[in-house]
Amino acid sequence: MRNCIGIDVAKQYFDLHSLKTGQDQRMENSTDGIRQCVATCNKIRPELIVMEATGGYERPLAGTLQAEGFAVSVVNPRRIRDFARAAGQIAKTDRLDARIIAQFAATLEPMPTERISENTQKLKALVARRSQLVELHTAESNRLEHADGREIQRSIAAVVKVIEAQLKNIDRQINQQIENTPRLRQRSEILESVPGIGPTTANMLVTELPELGRLNRRQIAALVGVAPIARDSGTFRGKRMTGGGRKKIRSRLFMPTLVAVRYNPILRAYYNRLLSRGKCKMVALVAVMRKLICIMNTMAKNNQKWNPNLVNNHQSKLVVLES
Repeated sequence: MRNCIGIDVAKQYFDLHSLKTGQDQRMENSTDGIRQCVATCNKIRPELIVMEATGGYERPLAGTLQAEGFAVSVVNPRRIRDFARAAGQIAKTDRLDARIIAQFAATLEPMPTERISENTQKLKALVARRSQLVELHTAESNRLEHADGREIQRSIAAVVKVIEAQLKNIDRQINQQIENTPRLRQRSEILESVPGIGPTTANMLVTELPELGRLNRRQIAALVGVAPIARDSGTFRGKRMTGGGRKKIRSRLFMPTLVAVRYNPILRAYYNRLLSRGKCKMVALVAVMRKLICIMNTMAKNNQKWNPNLVNNHQSKLVVLES
């Protein structure tokens, strides 16, 4: 794959590099600039267009190119920097970044990013905002516990009250968005049927983990960052660790996992079995989180609600049902 385009996106402009033509071009990150980029891509007809995730500045450009039928992959900037270092590219300018992104596209051929609809994008923004409000609520509640003087306590209590009102409003908007999107509503109902998974977690998963049900169990576990990572070299056998992936999803699944080991009979039995084998509690919880993700992945794949028969009670392995 040599007909690739790399785009380095900034707030005011973006730089484009085509491997096929060797062309470098800078355009404004505006409606006119995006229109100009589409015209350039229509001439080159690239097999793949790659750009970094830049906190949202790339979304209008990526969405427009996807709407025009181009395969667009939005990748983690860290992957690009690691690739640049491996290629010996130490210098960093916007033009050089566009070139290295194009080389990254041709060499590693990352999977195209799924096009996100306007409703889904709005839902993701609402879920992200809810997470921010929860963090603010926790911080203010902690301050209230140690506040000195009634004036400070009243001030903090007033802020907490405003945050709680905003949370109710955000929750109402999230539920409305999901109700208005049949595909997301069906997916959310499937996930909510799992003992330990509530509406908030289900809504988070359908927006932040759209790959659920489309990957195999190893891929989905690695994407969330709960798959064991081997650290072996020669005769040395290192301790298996987990990490990487989507940290926010992993952190938001921690409390539902704690609930699941208490109220989900299958996951509770699995957790207790791991403890009886000498596993420490945190290792066992991560293992339960991985099993929970794999179960939900199977349910989403087959459009099935929670069914204890999804787990083989004798072998404690997922039974992947044929759709």
